[in-house]
Order: sequence, then structure tokens, then C-alpha cells
Amino acid sequence: MKKATYIRSVLYLMTLALGACTSSESLQEYYVSNSDNPNFISLDVPASILNLDSVNLSNQQREALQSLKKLNILAFRKTAGNEEAFEKEKTRVQSILKDEDFMELMKLNSSYGKGVVKYLGNESAVDEVIIYGSSDDKGFALIRVLGDEMNPAHMIQLLQEIQRSDRNGKELRQIGDFLKG
Repeated sequence: MKKATYIRSVLYLMTLALGACTSSESLQEYYVSNSDNPNFISLDVPASILNLDSVNLSNQQREALQSLKKLNILAFRKTAGNEEAFEKEKTRVQSILKDEDFMELMKLNSSYGKGVVKYLGNESAVDEVIIYGSSDDKGFALIRVLGDEMNPAHMIQLLQEIQRSDRNGKELRQIGDFLKG
């Protein structure tokens, strides 16, 4: 009797341990698994690519810019031949971003498509900002902004300044060209 209880206890603990090991896919794993996929363009660029040195930034915006280190960009271009893959990948990304660790900063809605800005970390020290935008016609882009102790409020201001700025690095133009076809 003791042996049967012992075996059941061991099996139960093994089941719990295996269940804890099977977690959902992380954003980093998604980037790595798709970096060589021909439907994607993948870029790792330094934050200096934003080229905002000559733009008149507030102290908070400048502080936010200095906290940035690099951007990981992954973009999927939708074509007539990859519609099924597009839907599958879009669903995967949206599933990853639903994780409760990602805090929503703001939603985006424009004539180009819809998107969301989320972050990992706490309100005073963000570890990573994620910008996801999708268009049913063109595809989607996923940008991970990595830095040190980024402030979410300052990041929103910086994102707004980047949108107003007419500066585009050649790496960022590559994404636009890729999505256009």
C-alpha cells in the first residue's frame, strides 16, 4: 500500500514538473525561429539609427533616447502566395503578446493598419518596449526596443517625436520597402 502511494506521489510530482516546463513561446524565441524564414526580414540595429541628435528634444525625450540600446525588427510581408502563413504568424505573435507579463502602453490605429505598444518591466524601469503593427494588406512588423531602465511615459513622448520627425534611416526604409513588395 505504501509503495502504491509512493508511486502515485512520484508520478504526480513528475506531471507537475513537466507541466511547469511547457511554457508558451517567448518573443525572443519567436524572433530566433523566424530570422531565416524567407517571409520575414530581420534586422538588429543600434538606437543611434533613429538619428535624432539634431532634433529639438525635451529633457525627458533626450533621457528616453539615451536609455535605448538597440532595436530588434522582424517584419512579415504578405503576398498572394503566403496568406495562410501570414494568418498563422499573426496569430502566433498576438498569442505571445497576450501574455500577462506584457503591459499595454498604447494602441495604434491608422490608415496603414492597427497596432499596439507594450512593455516588459515595471512602471518606473522598463526592460523592453514592443511595438507591433499589422495590416491585412501588407503584413506586420514587430519591433523590440531594448534599453536600460526606460521610463514608459518618456518613451511615449519619444515615440511621438519619432513619428513627427522626418528622419528615416536606411535600415528603417528597408522595412518599408520590404512591406511594399
